[in-house]
Parts: sequence; C-alpha cells; structure tokens
Amino acid sequence: MIIDMPDTTTNAVSKRLDQLRDEGGAVALGRVLTLVVVAAEVDIEAAVSAANEASHEHPCRVVVVAPLATHAATGRLDAQIRVGGDAGASEVIVLRCAEPLGDHPDTLVMPLLLSDAPIVVWWPTGGPDDPTADPLGAMAQRRITDTTTADDPVAKLGSLARSFTEGDTDLAWARVTLWRGLIAAAIDQPPYEPVTSVRVEGQAEHTSLDLLAAWLGLKLKCAATVVRTPGSDAITRVTLERKSGPIVLDRPDGRVVTINQPGKPERRMSLPIRSLSEALIEELRRLDPDEIYGQVLGKGLGRIATVEDAS
Repeated sequence: MIIDMPDTTTNAVSKRLDQLRDEGGAVALGRVLTLVVVAAEVDIEAAVSAANEASHEHPCRVVVVAPLATHAATGRLDAQIRVGGDAGASEVIVLRCAEPLGDHPDTLVMPLLLSDAPIVVWWPTGGPDDPTADPLGAMAQRRITDTTTADDPVAKLGSLARSFTEGDTDLAWARVTLWRGLIAAAIDQPPYEPVTSVRVEGQAEHTSLDLLAAWLGLKLKCAATVVRTPGSDAITRVTLERKSGPIVLDRPDGRVVTINQPGKPERRMSLPIRSLSEALIEELRRLDPDEIYGQVLGKGLGRIATVEDAS
C-alpha cells in the first residue's frame, strides 16, 4: 500500500504511521534499526528496492530523504508512506523536501526515528567526503557510502580515508568479503610459504580493487599492485606470488572464479558480482565499528606500491 501526503509535515507523517499501526497491527514491532537513505530523485526506487530486500534479513524502518524539484515552494515537504507488499519486511517513508528543509535533514527525520533503535545512514550515490560531519551522519551509529558510484571513485576513497571515524564503511568493502574468504582459504594450505607480492586486476574505477589490494598488502606485509583494465567488470583476477609459484584466482566473466595453485588441481567456484542489495545486507549484519576496514583505509592504502593502467 502506498499513501501519498503532499505538502505535509513529518509530525503528520508520524501520526499517520500511528494510525496505520492501530488499524492494521503493530507495523513497527520487531524493527531492529532505522535506515536513513539520502538519495537523489533518480536513485530513490533502486535504493528502496535494495532496502526492501535487506529488510527481510534486517527488519527496519526506511526513511528516504530526497530533494524536491527546484520549482517547488520554499519549505514544502511531500511525503509518501509505503507498507505491506510495497515495503518488503519494512516500512518506507519517502520525504521529498524543498529548501530550506533540506539544509536540516536531521531535524526533518527525527520524528520518524524508531525509539531506542540504532540509526544507519546510507548514501547510495556519492555522499560526503566526511560522513561524520554530515548532520545525518553525526546522529548515526553506522554510515554507509558507496565509492563505486562517485564521480571520481579513487579520489572519494582517499577523502574517506582521511576523514575516517569508527562507524564509517563502504559498500565497495562489502563487495570483497567473498574474495577475502577465498584468498584466505587458498593461502592456508601447504606449503605455507609467505606471499612476496600481490596483484589485483579489474574494472578501471572500481574501488573494490584498491580495498582488496590494500587489505592483502597490509595482512601479508608485501607489495600490492592494482591493475586497472578498461571494459572489465569489478575484480577479474588476483595473483599472489610465492616461491613455489603463484596462486591465481581468475574471474573474467564476473560469475565463476577459477583457482590455480602449483601442485593442485584447478578448481572452479561460483562467485557472481554482488548485487546492491547483497552488499547492503552484508553491511547491515554488523552495527559495531569495522576495525579491519579502518585499518585498511588508515594503513593499507599506503601499501599499494603502484597503480598501472592496462590497455
């Protein structure tokens, strides 16, 4: 069910939610967090769809804050409530606001926050260089960005590294979780030799390459190289050099990874590129600070020895 509330207030939206609860049951019971999404108009539906998918594992109230058209009356707020089949296992409130309301988004969403529930803020596109300094980020326990959607992903990653505060995270980091598990399993086998260098290849501006290379360089205490290949999809190959020969994880099609190690038979495993909802679900699994991500930003990025452009 979708309820449109044009030219309204957040207090009116809160009262309408209470009315819906009285009429159809306690829709807010069992919600484990409030997910605040800061999105442009063109990104709303994709973000809501991903949040709805994530809500099946993490029941939540989703509050979307988006700018209203520039020709709208000053101070106007148009709201939309989605419940039932239009909201997954959550309830979705979309707030489209004109200036100056957009300058104070924390005040705007405050009446709609779930009592005593953690607050997570997600910027599906771009996001601030310092999430903690943002009015919404300052009130959140977790702040999720996605550097892969930034105008300059690598520069955005550098900005986030400089401003990192506990509670910050990035969907580009969530997208390397399965890679990290596969690589750890491959290394943790005889002959247990140290890795002398690592090489991560893939999509030219996909920051998952940088984060994976930084993590490997930090944990293995070796030089890490990122090779950016135009026209590829996400991470396509990871090579770990050892004395007895390289370990190579190759995923040219974005679906199946082939693992080759000296003295062992070739192995093939399913490793599809993670969808937006899968990455979001991964990040919502933990609300405590991600210490490893902080170390990768603070210490690991500096271990990337070279960045090459491959034609």
